[in-house]
Amino acid sequence: MTSAAVRLTQIDGKLPNLALMKLAHWHKSRGDDVIFTKHIERDLYEPEYHRVYGSAIFSYSADRVALFKEQFPSAIIGGTWNLSTLTTVEEMIGQDEYEHYDYSIYPTFDASIGFTQRGCRLKCGFCVVQKKEGKPRSVNTIADIWRGGSYPKHLHLLDNDFFGQPEDQWRARLNEILDGGFKVCLNQGINIRLITEEAAQAIATVPYYDDSFKYRRLYTAWDNLRDEKIFMRGVERLNSAGVPPSHLMVYMLVGFDKSETWERLFYRFNKMVALGIRPYPMIFGDRGKTLPLGGVNAPIADRTLGEFQRWVIRKAYNFVPFESYDVNARGTLAPGQGNLFEVAA
Repeated sequence: MTSAAVRLTQIDGKLPNLALMKLAHWHKSRGDDVIFTKHIERDLYEPEYHRVYGSAIFSYSADRVALFKEQFPSAIIGGTWNLSTLTTVEEMIGQDEYEHYDYSIYPTFDASIGFTQRGCRLKCGFCVVQKKEGKPRSVNTIADIWRGGSYPKHLHLLDNDFFGQPEDQWRARLNEILDGGFKVCLNQGINIRLITEEAAQAIATVPYYDDSFKYRRLYTAWDNLRDEKIFMRGVERLNSAGVPPSHLMVYMLVGFDKSETWERLFYRFNKMVALGIRPYPMIFGDRGKTLPLGGVNAPIADRTLGEFQRWVIRKAYNFVPFESYDVNARGTLAPGQGNLFEVAA
């Protein structure tokens, strides 16, 4: 069988892209020659490829995707950057489940990364997980994910609904983490809206960390104002179990709710900051979008969601009001706040 030349292109994101790792493994198992790159433009000396893949995660990468398409018109492009594209790796290679990954395309990455479960219990309008993966189901043990040998016991779990899998399964995974002496980063966040007292008590016993494995960090989300009551109930359950609000990084969806105003947005933001929670704005759609003022009495009518995101991520709110923030100012990230949501789908 003649080998094929295959190009795998990571268009955005800084953590390893699992979809591309799967494709690398599958093509190499067939004897194909695989080239991995983060360059979206064709190099002068590149060969002609039998197959070109690209993967993009974030909607703001649309311009990079367009340039990539110009360079490689026949490329197969996947990822969550475009919610109308729901094709999975498994569909492309004709497999029901394919949990094999080629780490060699990321030679400087020494942690282990993967899913213990796929799917989600919820059907949020801004999210494709339910449509792509269906209802929650268990797919891997910790032993399946860890690379073994001399690799550090650092796990990036990309589960979208860790506690959505059967209770005996999530308890087994947590016990495997504890018994194996692992540190775990639940990059995608736990579903705080559905957290039970039992689940809160269980997660409190686990060594959860940020994606640098330096700071205690548990990720979750508060997507809209109407979820305030159940979000706060979850925060209290975690706190009572031993996970203080200061350990929480909360993905704060902005730009999706049609009734959103700066007043409603800042209500969520200020509520979290007052509790010691670290918000992380996640922009839906146009980063250049602005909002109606609502009841905010500040000259921010022309400020954008992108500027708000930068102001929050840089923790500039500790020393300068949003209306006075210079978006071009160079600053330093707070400890543990770099690249927290850049994960592969």
